[in-house]
Formats: sequence, structure tokens, C-alpha cells
Amino acid sequence: MIGAGELAFGEVVFNTAMSGYQEILTDPSYTGQLVTMTYPLIGNYGVNSQDRESPTPQVAGFIVREASRVSSSWRAEQGLDDYLRSNGITGIADIDTRALTRHLRTHGAMRGAIAPAGLAEKKVLDQVRAQPMMEGLDLACGVSTDEPYEVKAVGRERFHVLAYDFGVKAHSPKLLAERGCRVTVIPAETPVADILANPPSGLFVSNGPGDPAAVERAKGAILGLAEADVPVFGICLGHQLISRAFGATTYKLPFGHHGANHPVKNLDTQTVEITSQNHGFAVRSGEGDEIPGAPGLRLTHVNLYDGTVEGVAHRELPVLSVQYHPEAAPGPHDSRYLFDRFIELMEQRKSAHR
Repeated sequence: MIGAGELAFGEVVFNTAMSGYQEILTDPSYTGQLVTMTYPLIGNYGVNSQDRESPTPQVAGFIVREASRVSSSWRAEQGLDDYLRSNGITGIADIDTRALTRHLRTHGAMRGAIAPAGLAEKKVLDQVRAQPMMEGLDLACGVSTDEPYEVKAVGRERFHVLAYDFGVKAHSPKLLAERGCRVTVIPAETPVADILANPPSGLFVSNGPGDPAAVERAKGAILGLAEADVPVFGICLGHQLISRAFGATTYKLPFGHHGANHPVKNLDTQTVEITSQNHGFAVRSGEGDEIPGAPGLRLTHVNLYDGTVEGVAHRELPVLSVQYHPEAAPGPHDSRYLFDRFIELMEQRKSAHR
């Protein structure tokens, strides 16, 4: 074992990224999950305080084929094993991650445990079976900020954006700040009336863990601001919450999408983006560009692996969302244009109200 060496429970998933393990470890969307890395050598460039997406690791546990004993990067501040141990995260190495991944692809993501060798197998198995299923779990409240905080705009402030924190990654407010936005990150439990009373320039609905069907609190703010012509942009869980707010339904994927190499087709431009993804649920699709139950939405992006919904936009209101991670932490930068599109929507609203 590596890391804390304690008994750890969670939903076992696999991630196909070849790098970016620190961003993966600190991504709040992985709360409650035991993450298996398919790339065989993990930890070779160590960890540092600059690349984290939240202050501490969020995964329930970490599974690798080989944990590097050497951190060969000038940016490294700590080795992987020490980092996991100091943060109380249990990991395991010397596992046939290829066999485990094939098992998950065949049978789907499932509850599991990382356990010290001395524990009785039956006792651990009974404890695993007693763990809750991911369906129906609202995990967003556990990772959301307790108090609002601000990320200042870089240079001249052009807009004020509210970021609904359901497990926001640090890179998203940073990219908005670099585009002239002062970002106020607000708790998931913020009363809708408080948000509607002082409308921002735009609303960003963040990524996060758990089942979107269990998170209903964002609906009022999404609909209220969108109908007031305030641009709304969501990613990952935020995409699912926006879609559900307008009437769509979501469902659990067999083993989810986790990795930095998922091809997505932009139906508006007829181009393909390589995307970073981390989600276990998806919005239900329909015929053509229709989203069942949500006539106001249209399909804008589709996953080229399995045809699932990867993006929607409202037909009349300034609303767009994508299932993947355009902030690319980790991952390619093909989709950064979506932040620019959000800025364009806010600029259009600003011009219309002059």
C-alpha cells in the first residue's frame, strides 16, 4: 500500500490521463471514488502547491500500477507517497490496473475498498456492500465552500460573475479572472432569493460530485437569472443541473467518462475537440438536436465514443453548458474558447443595456 494505509471505501472508476495526477487527486468531482490510473507509472514528477484544484486531495483512494519512488521535476515539493500519507489518503500500487480497467468496462463502476492485507476478506466485503450507491447521493454540499470568497479580475474589471460552487476546481475562476471577471464563489446552499436580488453579469455553475438528480437547489437561480437575460455557463455537474432545470433528465453511465483524451464533436462548427472529462452521469439525448423534456434546449456537442450528450445551448436565452472540462486541468486546451463565448454573451448583454 501507499499513502495512509488505512481502510478506504468508494466507487471504483478508472482515468485514462497520462499526466495530471495531482489535478485528478484534488478534483472535488472525485469525492467518494477510488480512482484507478490506467497509465502505468504515476508520481514521477511529484506534487506541488501550484497545480492543485482544491487545497487537499478529494479522492477516497488511489490505485496505480507503479508509484514512482523518484520525483524528477524542479517544481516538485513532495513525493506522491508522502503527499497521500500526509493528507490521510490511502493508495495501493503493484496492481494490474489493465485487468481492473477491463473488469470495470465490462461490469461497470462499482463499490470497492482498499484494505490492509491483515483484514478478513469477508468482513471487508460486507462493509463494501453496506456502502451507499452513487445514484441518489448529493455530495456537492460536502465539497462546497462554507463562505463566499472572491477571485479578483486580472487587469481591468469588465464583469462580475457568480460561481455556484458545487465542487469548483480552482482553474475555472482563474480563467474567468484572466478574462477580466471578478468572480465571487458562493456556497451551494446560498438562498436563491439572495442571488436574484443582486443579479451578476453572469452565472457560472461548477463541476462537482454525486448524482445531479439529488441536487435541486440550483434550479431557481439558473431559471431566474436566465429569464432575466443574465448569461449562464455550466460545466460537468453544472451542465447536468442546467439541463435538468429546463426539463431534461439524467442517468448513470456504466463506467463514466474519466480522462484527458475524449473526442467531442461540436455540431455548430463541425469540428472535433479532444477533451478532459470526469463524470459518471449524463443528460438523456433525443432525436436530432432535441433534448427530451427540454424543448428550449438544443444539442451542441456529442461524444464520439458513445454518442452521449456533451453540450447544450438554449434556443432563445443566453445559456450554454458542456459535460466536459474546458478549463483543462488536466487536459488539452481545445475547449478554452467556451470561456470566451461566455464573455461574449456578457458583452452582448452589457451592450444591450447601455
